[in-house]
Amino acid sequence: MKLRSVLSVSLCLLFATTLCAQKAKNYGPRKIAAIETGAAFDKGSSFIVISKKHLCLSVYGKKGAETVLLARYPACLSRNKGNKQRRGDNKTPESPAGKPFKITQIQPSGTWRHNFGDGRGNILSYGAWFLRLQTPGHSGIGIHGSTNNRASVPGRDSEGCIRLYDEDIIALKEKFAYVGMPVTVTAENADWLPFEKKYANVAATTVESSEDEEGLEIANPYEQPADEITPVKPTTSTEGAKQPTEEFPE
Repeated sequence: MKLRSVLSVSLCLLFATTLCAQKAKNYGPRKIAAIETGAAFDKGSSFIVISKKHLCLSVYGKKGAETVLLARYPACLSRNKGNKQRRGDNKTPESPAGKPFKITQIQPSGTWRHNFGDGRGNILSYGAWFLRLQTPGHSGIGIHGSTNNRASVPGRDSEGCIRLYDEDIIALKEKFAYVGMPVTVTAENADWLPFEKKYANVAATTVESSEDEEGLEIANPYEQPADEITPVKPTTSTEGAKQPTEEFPE
């Protein structure tokens, strides 16, 4: 009798587990792409803050008088810490207080290659897009993908540029980026900016999502097109789309 009861309970547990597994279909790891959902934020108001301390790239926008977090992605920054001083020091430049950098070009970079001098040769290195930044005093700095360097994200390994996962650079370009977009790169030990503090616990990590999750917009550029949070009249410049020859073709 006792054996029959144990078997019965085991079968019930097995059935319940199978049912739950079928109900909570796993779509794989994804990034949280839109923290704020519902009412649209003010179009064209979005801007980027890149944190060296927290190794992430955050996109913010205006919703009325409030600054809201729209997206947060893991990022890889320069292998050497500190503000960029000279050509070849392998540091990511930091924007002066109140003077953000700007995106000057959005270039297709899927065929661009780079030799890191590590024996791998001249390899694809940029992902689908290169968002070139205006960084006074320095050239060739941009935000791009991590093709053949995915394990470096998040981390400190680039020659000065900002690397994202390949799928994240696509999401960033399709949903938010536009020529003229302000980009702030904070100093090494700088914590969250005042308007960021309420989002300090929102991690730039992958999340396991299921078809039952509601109210969470997921950035998966291979399954979801750009939606209403795309800036109005985004300008994409493809001029000079050849691989850059400046200091950081990385």
